[in-house]
Order: sequence, then C-alpha cells, then structure tokens
Amino acid sequence: MNRKDRLDAFGGAMVVGVMLLLAFNQIIVKVVNAGLQPVFFAGLRSLLAIFFVWAWLVWRKRPPRLTRATLPTGLLMGAVFALEFLCLFVALDLTTVGRTSVIFYSMPVWFALMAHFGLGDRITPIRAAGLLLAFAGAAWAILSGPTTGQGSLTGDLFALTGAFCWAGTAYIARRPVMRAEGPEMQLFWMVLVSAPLLLLAAPFFGPLIRDLQPIHLFWLVFQASIVVAGGFVSWLWLMSVYPASTVASFSFLTPIFALTLGALIFGETVTWAILGAAVLVAAGIVLINRPARG
Repeated sequence: MNRKDRLDAFGGAMVVGVMLLLAFNQIIVKVVNAGLQPVFFAGLRSLLAIFFVWAWLVWRKRPPRLTRATLPTGLLMGAVFALEFLCLFVALDLTTVGRTSVIFYSMPVWFALMAHFGLGDRITPIRAAGLLLAFAGAAWAILSGPTTGQGSLTGDLFALTGAFCWAGTAYIARRPVMRAEGPEMQLFWMVLVSAPLLLLAAPFFGPLIRDLQPIHLFWLVFQASIVVAGGFVSWLWLMSVYPASTVASFSFLTPIFALTLGALIFGETVTWAILGAAVLVAAGIVLINRPARG
C-alpha cells in the first residue's frame, strides 16, 4: 500500500484497535502469571512467536534471512528485547496493571533522549515540554505508591527498566544495519534471540509452573499469535503507511485503556495520583510525537 500523508478512518480505527489490544495484553499477562512464572511465560511466548512470525514472513514471500553482517546487531536487539519483556512481565506480577502501564509508557521520554544524542533527532521546545510532562508523570506514579499503599516499588522499578529497554530496541531499530532489515525481520530477530535467553533466565526467578490451568495455555497461544505476530506487525504496518508521528501519538491511549481494564477486571483502585500521572504521561507522548512544522 502507498504511503499516506494523513490518518484516514480505516487507519484511525485500526490504530485504536491496536492500542486496545496492547492494553488488553497486560491483562493477559497478569492472568497467565497465576499459572506460569513470568519469565518462563515470556520465554514460551517468544518461542511460539518465532513460528508465527516465520509463517507471516513466508506468506509475504519474504522468508527470514540471517546474515553475518546483521548478526551482532540482531543479537543485541534480541537481548535488549528479552530484558524489556522480562521486566514487564515481572512488573505485572508485582504491581497493578494501571501503574505498570503508566510507567512503562514513559518510553518516549527515554527514546527521545537517545534519538537526540545518537540519531540527530533534535529535541524542539515543544518536545522538551512533552519530555518534562511524561517524566513528571512517571515519577509521580512511582512516588505515589508508598503514600497510597498500592503497588510495589520493586514492580515499579521493573516497569521503568522495561521502558528503558523498549526505548533501546526502538533506538537499535533506527540504526542503519537494522533499519535496512525492515520491521518484520527486526521482530523475527527479537523473538528468535529472546526465546532462549528468557528460558535460560527463568529458573532464577522461582518455580516455572504455578497453578497452571487450560485457560493459561489458551492465553499463551493468543499472546504469541495475536499480540506478537498480529498486533506488533499491525503496528509496524501502520507506522510504514501513515505518518509515524501521528500513529505514535496514539500511544497515549494504551495506559488509559490499561487503567480502565485493570479497574474493571481486577478491581484495581484508580487513585487521583495515578490518574494524574497517566494524564501527564499521555500529554507528554502527544507532544513528543507532534510533527515538526514546515
């Protein structure tokens, strides 16, 4: 499909759907953590996703090509991706969905800083304001935990580390070697490398099996197929067809959706502090991804 200079009705509906799927993804992780140890769960998800992403690439007549030139960068990208989801899955095991999502989606702050110093993507005054808002929101979410009696400082710090790693994978994807590979091959590298790393790390985080039920296996396959091979590829497709800054600005919806779903499904309390933090992070995301004026 040819690139478009604005988001049409189809693109808008699709990007909102993907944001809702990514928010629901955190609900799924919270549920499956009751049956599988989080790091083991993350490793199994990546292992299954290898086959789904491979099938997608073959169907697109772009079978995976692992070349020596991309090996070092691909291994690095996969390792950072593994740490990202290790942190996210453990965070969701220790703290609430709402708090995890608000902190994890501070990622644009850290990516904008990396891009400023490493990619020549300069921080404008508007983007600087967005950085300050999103940073303040993430800090407020973490600092409000002890005062409200909710969540876990350890879980919050895992979510923050996951946000750093997410920014790291985005940064590596923008570097020349991986950029030339294209988004689908980048995803293949990430799941291919992260699967063995997570499965090797899993025994250090406790027993691999908790109270495993059939529903947990269903959501595991759903994660690998619909969320990773479906949701991530859809997101990458949207970024390739529509203006990237416009699509990325819709990321603010995910923590809002996650807060709502966490309250509805798990009965999580949405305090004024966490709601205010979410608003600051959302506003920051919008400003950071605001397209520069000609």
